[in-house]
Amino acid sequence: MRRNRVIAGTAAVLLGATGLWAASLATGGGDTPGPGPQPTTTVAAPPQGATRGPDIRIAAVGDMNGPGTRDPKSASGRNGAAIARLVRTNQIDAFMGLGDFQYDTARCADYVKYWTPLWGGTKSKLYWVSAPNHDWQPGRNEDLDNFMNGQCKGAPAKAAINQLRGFIGNGQPYSKDFGTWHFAFLSSAYWRYDPARARQLTVWLDRDLAAARAKGRHLAVVYHEPYFTSNTSEHGRAADHKPWIDVMYKHRVRLTLSGSQHNYERSCPVNNRDKCVRDGMTAFQVSTGGIGLRSFTSKPSYIAKRFSDTHGFLRLTLHGNGSFDWKFVPTSGKSTDAGKRPAP
Repeated sequence: MRRNRVIAGTAAVLLGATGLWAASLATGGGDTPGPGPQPTTTVAAPPQGATRGPDIRIAAVGDMNGPGTRDPKSASGRNGAAIARLVRTNQIDAFMGLGDFQYDTARCADYVKYWTPLWGGTKSKLYWVSAPNHDWQPGRNEDLDNFMNGQCKGAPAKAAINQLRGFIGNGQPYSKDFGTWHFAFLSSAYWRYDPARARQLTVWLDRDLAAARAKGRHLAVVYHEPYFTSNTSEHGRAADHKPWIDVMYKHRVRLTLSGSQHNYERSCPVNNRDKCVRDGMTAFQVSTGGIGLRSFTSKPSYIAKRFSDTHGFLRLTLHGNGSFDWKFVPTSGKSTDAGKRPAP
């Protein structure tokens, strides 16, 4: 199997300078990222330039398919079929895959045998991030990037972003404009496997969001392990992500998408100090793709809506003026959530 990077033992943890240079060039960045910026609450200037554009229709979910799961009537199968139907009938412009695609430690054969029969119909509009452990653990399971680039035998289809950009390594950041909206995609796996590199990527994120905001784009960030979240018996908040959160609030990111917790949460518009504020981020945590659900063990004040009894996925309609609508679509269970955030 051909890879577009060199892996040597524990060096597999890093994409290395090549991947970071490529990501920086793809989004107009400059030199290879260095140490991350200090936390700040500086008020960013309001967006200039284009404020009108087409509506962008998105589906999003993570934590999708359990080990050996192929049953179309399973929670995973129902979600995969529902989103694939939206893709097939052109009712969405993008499917945001929020990580943990196939459990438990998937390789090519697992993606082909299990994920593809249930979720393969989503791939033509799929934009993805790799999560630690289940998607990508250096030296253990490193095939997600090959699968998304159509390099796994028996699954030649490429994800939407790979059709546009070619091979993207598991930890390589990238960004993409959708109408007047700009999305940055980050692999939170770096915080587990190479925190120094994760902190360096803060510089990439800062430059990427600054350039997009200067063009009048409304900002969103996709990453797997949530910062704004309730605890469960397995996970708490990803506190080490704070440098990324500081940069997101500095540039007044409008929304974030993450997974990991095996339930659903939505925050108030929240700042980098856990306060509900008018110009904060609406953080969606959508890990209801099909894996077993987990109950909550804490309730932060910034969480506006949550439930842990229903599988389904999030639909977003992003408007050109920065406002957006959301609706959680239940596929196994009855809980839901819907609302609208006005333009900034």
